[in-house]
Amino acid sequence: MFDLLKNSTGVLGMNARNLDYIRPNNLLEAKKLADNKLLSKKILKKNDLPVPQLIAKIKSRDDLEKFDWQALPETFALKPNRGFGGEGILIVYGKKKPARPSATMAFRADNGFALGDEGGNHQDTWIKADGSLITVADLKSHIQNILDGSFSLSNTPDIAFFEERLQLLKLFKPYSFKGIPDIRVVVFNKVPVMAMLRLPTKESGGKANLQQGAIGVGIDMASGITTTAIQGKNKFVEQILNTRLTLSGIKIPYWKDILTLAVKSQEISNLGFLGADIAIDKERGPVILELNARPGLSIQLANRAGLRERMERVAGLKIKTIEKGVRVGMDLFGGEIQEELEEISGRKVIGTVEKVKLVGKEGKEIEVEAKVDTGAYSSSIDTDLAIELGFSSVLNYFSSLDVPRDFSRENVKIIEADLRKKYIGTHPDLADIVIVYSSTGSTIRPKVNLTFVLESVAITTQVNIIERAELSKKMIVGKKNLNKFLIDVSKNEGKNSRG
Repeated sequence: MFDLLKNSTGVLGMNARNLDYIRPNNLLEAKKLADNKLLSKKILKKNDLPVPQLIAKIKSRDDLEKFDWQALPETFALKPNRGFGGEGILIVYGKKKPARPSATMAFRADNGFALGDEGGNHQDTWIKADGSLITVADLKSHIQNILDGSFSLSNTPDIAFFEERLQLLKLFKPYSFKGIPDIRVVVFNKVPVMAMLRLPTKESGGKANLQQGAIGVGIDMASGITTTAIQGKNKFVEQILNTRLTLSGIKIPYWKDILTLAVKSQEISNLGFLGADIAIDKERGPVILELNARPGLSIQLANRAGLRERMERVAGLKIKTIEKGVRVGMDLFGGEIQEELEEISGRKVIGTVEKVKLVGKEGKEIEVEAKVDTGAYSSSIDTDLAIELGFSSVLNYFSSLDVPRDFSRENVKIIEADLRKKYIGTHPDLADIVIVYSSTGSTIRPKVNLTFVLESVAITTQVNIIERAELSKKMIVGKKNLNKFLIDVSKNEGKNSRG
């Protein structure tokens, strides 16, 4: 079993969290602010930090009876103001369209329906994550429980509020069941010390809450790339259930912005030890969902690292600016992602530009910088490079062949099949003939067998020979030859990206 489940000195336990960090660093007023979601959102918004839009709030039974249900949008989130651990949150994903009245239904003299008429409430039915329906009566009952304090920290009377449901980012769509993922960032002494991506699952009912069965994925603080994962409280997982989607290697967008928002929210709230929950909206980018004065400790398991050691490293630092705090967190608690990912996945981490050693005819070796391009299926090399590698004979032979010049996409397969039948086997180096599309049009190109070495991995494949004289990189490595690698698009930041 993983060492963090043992009595490791680097792991922060619940009692130590409360005694050593929450009590001395989170003063009563600051904790009250974090526990009051409406107030904390109001203050964050006042300080120009993005939060979900408030739709409406219900503070009493009188408010509940007078509430205009028709004013609710088709999709929304209903939350208790002082809820804890995700309890009491209800997510609505759409509104059920009203059924058309039956043709046999009797019509009253006042133009109302004689049967099934409930004053229009037949239209007020919404759909939850599991596909079940929820009516106005159900919402009223749930809100009544919120008002009674069923989900509040100390079972004291509470407030219910509706807020916008954020729009799912395309990147996360394959990984999330119904709900919106969020990123939990733990901040201490103005330094983001640990983070995890929380993914809603069917088991969690579309909520990004680990206690209810969501997935928590550790994040490398320097790069914003996911590492190891747990589901629920302590079940280690590598993939989304019943899929081949690997949880490691996901690059979180807006990473530095997310860390900056987390540190800003700590500064505004005066919470010395804070868990900030931040989601990424498709249109708005990072949005702060809520602040936590008592962040859960499952984040340690998701990252396979202890919080205590990280917080002790930053406890005595003098952090004067938000930018410095973010930089310190990224420098101290990141940078090992490449080794971790390689160990976890068994694949090498490479950037979008890598040095490649090509082995040509008669063992001739040439090293070039290649563009790693997942948008291209096959790998290709420049004509001049092919000549250097000893393939001038096949190029001369190919140029003498009678190949069509004008053709439509509809005839591509027929043309390729015809060319292969006529010419494959007529020259020892002509491995295949393909039609290649580019921004300048389509061309018929030869393929040759070639071995190249990328990150100590030898790859023998067929490569296209194509004119790339106008581009700085004389080789493209396509996705057909990248199954042994993970691509980190930030690895070559600052380098010339010209293909």
